[in-house]
Amino acid sequence: MTTHDDAHSVPPSAPPGFERLNRGGPYMANLGELYCRRGEAEREGEIVFAMRIEDKHTNMRGIAHGGMLASLADSALGLGLTLYCEGRQSFVTVNLSTDFIDAARPGDWVEAHVEVQKLGKRMAFANCFLQVGARRILRASGVFAVMNALNPDQLTAGY
Repeated sequence: MTTHDDAHSVPPSAPPGFERLNRGGPYMANLGELYCRRGEAEREGEIVFAMRIEDKHTNMRGIAHGGMLASLADSALGLGLTLYCEGRQSFVTVNLSTDFIDAARPGDWVEAHVEVQKLGKRMAFANCFLQVGARRILRASGVFAVMNALNPDQLTAGY
């Protein structure tokens, strides 16, 4: 996991325990700042990714666009698998299933709670819920092809 060392990289509005990530490639970088928290005492091994919803993430109804939330879930699942295996592999989405439960609005802190189901030699399986506080807004499950680990140049570039 690559984080920024700048003490100002985590805004005061980010909950305690989150670190800014420099991962996810150019697409995620264009969506906004992504944060990570690992292994809270109540759920050892849990991986949580999060971001703040901004106006640029909304649709015509003023709520977070479903495609944006699906992108966050997809990226969180892949990054969660990468952190789970400590970067020994990388992952490409084969299938992503999403169910939209509720809406997120500008200003909401959306957390993706990732749970790895199985990591095999060729395929990996993971689930996540996107949440605003305790309110679940999206359920996602993904199947991923297991790939070779990213090289140092790719990691430095934030992939």
